[in-house]
Amino acid sequence: MKTPAAARSTSAPRKRARPTGTAGVLFDAPGPKARIRHNVLTLVGVVLLLLVAWFVWRRMDEAGQWDGDLWSPFLDPQVWTGLILPGLWGTLTAAAVAAVLALAFGVVFGLGRLSERAWIRLPSAWVVEFFRAIPVLIMIFSAQYLSFSVAGQVMPAFWAVVIGLTLYNGSVLAEVFRAGILAVPRGQSEAAYALGLQRGAVMRLVLLPQAVTAMLPAIVGQMVVLLKDTALGYIISYEDLLNAGFRIVPSNFGNLIPAAVVVALIYILINLVLGWAAARLEARSRRGRRSAAAPVTAPPAPGT
Repeated sequence: MKTPAAARSTSAPRKRARPTGTAGVLFDAPGPKARIRHNVLTLVGVVLLLLVAWFVWRRMDEAGQWDGDLWSPFLDPQVWTGLILPGLWGTLTAAAVAAVLALAFGVVFGLGRLSERAWIRLPSAWVVEFFRAIPVLIMIFSAQYLSFSVAGQVMPAFWAVVIGLTLYNGSVLAEVFRAGILAVPRGQSEAAYALGLQRGAVMRLVLLPQAVTAMLPAIVGQMVVLLKDTALGYIISYEDLLNAGFRIVPSNFGNLIPAAVVVALIYILINLVLGWAAARLEARSRRGRRSAAAPVTAPPAPGT
């Protein structure tokens, strides 16, 4: 006859002991000595960062960069409405127009690289690789000054910036679109062909809906790069946020370092908001749509 304790041990399943540490996929959970070493290294890193911050603060204090007269212009609403906000509007406008055009460029040439016809696939590949290999600044200069040599007129700075950003980021997005579609398992398209769908319908109804979810992080990441690259318009005197912060405001108030700090904080805030919106959009997309494609990352520039 079994005792109550024995009966409980045979009737109830034994719970598996949970590990004390969380093991990653590519490494084991650290042991006690490793945790102590990590804590010590973290403490040393924090101390070094504090020392660097103290050194920078002291040097700026010795140079008088913390004087209230240098920072007081940013408390004046007219400085914001007359100088900084128009520059911010120029940055956002150029980024928005270039983003739309770059997405269209990426879709056209990304699908062109997947074409079964060599007369479409090869030229698309040449165009994408060519513009990916050229620095954005050179394309901005070329767009502005080639227009003068061809048409006798200098292209406006806005369109020179937009064209340069469109060509480079569009070529990167073309690779993102191509990689996203290729990331969908081949069985998805084979099953669609078996149902009698044509190639266009397979691309539109099966591949693209799944590829969009996989491409979204890389697309948004490239949009962040595009937004920051609008600052290259400073070289051709485009009236953007960087031009307002590094040229117009310091020329009026003699506060280059404070203006640079304020402009950098604005760029950081915009990118944080964009990253937060991208994370929410990706999470919502993945909850509402199942995709068999793995996430896609933006390809590196040629030669890197």
